Amino acid sequence: MEACAVVGINWGDEGKGRVVDWLTEKYDLVIRYQGGGNAGHTVINEKGKFALHLLPSGIFRDGVVNVLGPGVALDPENLWKEIQEVTAQGVAITPENLKISDRASLLLPWHRDLDALEEARLKDRKYGSTRQGIAPFYSDKYQKKTILAGELRRPDRVMARLEELMTWKNLTLERVYGAAPYTREMLEKWLEESCRPILPFLCDMTTYLREARAQGKRMLFEAQLGALRDLDYGIYPYTTSSDTTAAYAPIGSGLPDLKLTEVMGIVKAYSTCVGEGPFVCEMFGEEAEELRKAGAEYGAKTGRPRRVGPIDLVATRYGVQVQGATAVALTKLDVLTGRETIPLCVRYRVDGEETDRFPFPTELADAEPVLETMPGWQEDISKARRWEELPEAARNYVERIEREIGCPIPFISVGPERECMILRS
Repeated sequence: MEACAVVGINWGDEGKGRVVDWLTEKYDLVIRYQGGGNAGHTVINEKGKFALHLLPSGIFRDGVVNVLGPGVALDPENLWKEIQEVTAQGVAITPENLKISDRASLLLPWHRDLDALEEARLKDRKYGSTRQGIAPFYSDKYQKKTILAGELRRPDRVMARLEELMTWKNLTLERVYGAAPYTREMLEKWLEESCRPILPFLCDMTTYLREARAQGKRMLFEAQLGALRDLDYGIYPYTTSSDTTAAYAPIGSGLPDLKLTEVMGIVKAYSTCVGEGPFVCEMFGEEAEELRKAGAEYGAKTGRPRRVGPIDLVATRYGVQVQGATAVALTKLDVLTGRETIPLCVRYRVDGEETDRFPFPTELADAEPVLETMPGWQEDISKARRWEELPEAARNYVERIEREIGCPIPFISVGPERECMILRS
């Protein structure tokens, strides 16, 4: 059985969704195993353009089963809205092609409120949250202060549990933030409008995945964000609140004894970052705006302009190591077309000394990029489908990255559409 995790190597927004959509042709299941609706995976195929937030990116392939595992921050309200939006574009979503773990914890209505209230309190010290309730959700999950999706099957019991949690949470909303409290009526409406519609999709995920494994089904695991946003290994505290690494895929999917056979790391041909935190290779001014516009670098969830810079080989090498990547897909190479020279961040300068080691988070604020340049290319590469069709300068650029990060790059994206992919032999 094949079991491949598709993960971000950098700060997120590397293009995981379009790679998953492309790879899914060879898989039977696509499984989201962590994170929530706080980031977007943009997918463009023959069915249209989609910005997914909770739905797995395999939802567009006929015959593929899409899974939301117990490690996901399950937001019923936004998930049901997303299902309706995607369905309205002609994509069938049924309990046959979408399954939700009954052990997934629910992101509750007050989590988004608390996220926004805390960011407002922090003001210029904010962490750059998308305000989708992710940090409050994971905090409550580990305090055992949320409910499991499977509890929705017992409406007589779930309301009592929700009222208990509401009483506790209203103390924080009212006394700490001076915000309006929640009421039983608000929760009843949430249960009816957002939770009831997802009940048909719930299942015992561990049993389902064990049966799929016994049948030799091929599984593709889809991560959210990237290694540098991982709670344990990222640029803490400017991280997400979940485990973004491939190593968490078995646990977060519902099949903890699974062993991955491959880890596909996704790297953009240049660097981008949404939100706050250290970003050593960041460009500013006209050069940055030109790159941002060329790559349409605006957050799929928030619409915020992404911070941009040259490819950061120090951070990318570290991300490859953290993820245990066995191969890398390089995305958006076509965006660099038309430049005389292309910069690369090859090392950092910390306390006057150059290093190729990714520093401890508190050292990153004082790190400076050490840049080198390589010749660019002028030819339009968006129609290239074979390695040999790329200009020599483009091939040299890819090979340089490959050497520096110590991981093969067999896949190269030269456009946003599904077919714009080069497979190196």
